[in-house]
Amino acid sequence: MLLLITFTAVFAPLLATHDPLHTDVLQRLQAPSREHWMGTDGLGRDVFSRVIWGARVSIAVGLSVTIGSTAIGVFLGIVSGYFGGKVDLIMQRFVDVLMSFPLLVLSLLVIAVLGPSTLNVGLTLIIAMCTRPIRVIRGSVIALREETYVLAARATGASTLRIMMRHILPNVVAPTLVVASIALGNVILVESTLSFLGLGVPPPTPTWGQMLSLDGRRFFETSPHLALFPGIALTLVVLAFNLFGDGLRDLLDPRLRGS
Repeated sequence: MLLLITFTAVFAPLLATHDPLHTDVLQRLQAPSREHWMGTDGLGRDVFSRVIWGARVSIAVGLSVTIGSTAIGVFLGIVSGYFGGKVDLIMQRFVDVLMSFPLLVLSLLVIAVLGPSTLNVGLTLIIAMCTRPIRVIRGSVIALREETYVLAARATGASTLRIMMRHILPNVVAPTLVVASIALGNVILVESTLSFLGLGVPPPTPTWGQMLSLDGRRFFETSPHLALFPGIALTLVVLAFNLFGDGLRDLLDPRLRGS
């Protein structure tokens, strides 16, 4: 499923049968046919082409946000867990404040201040999604900093930066990959929710949440296919990344191997 989704996103210009932005009011609200495989929306745009291009937007936003939030989370998690004390206390209280807000509510607050745009959506989701990696990596680092090889490196005079990069960071790769893979599906879902509410990537750029809101909701009774196809695409993408994250966790966690 992930290979198919990635292939669709990368080769969207070749797979799309029509221009996703081209409008034709004479062809509006057409049912699925040989010419328009998934029908047309309220402006006569081809739904299949818009679903294909929507995959590119969702994957691009999901990957960029996941990479950014994971990088910030790993850095702050290592610093917080290794130094402890007041540094850890201040960072964790900041994380507590962010985590006290539901993810969607926090995203809505930041978007309301910054305004809807692709860049602002990315920055908002990075801020909202970096808390979980911080907590996970911090917990791992607290256990690792007392390991014999870390104490030996410290005793030989290794610098703090060298210990973090050479001895701590390689040992938190496994939990980082698991957290990132699961977060990717959540990012795509939240981005679609923001687009559904009109606070995500602005039109006319096609996104699945926007398609569900602008046409799928307005014409659901007469043209249910407008909500059906982007809804199925969104469900499959989130399901695929969640299954991938669960499988990766089972593979990398020695306690779960063979269970």
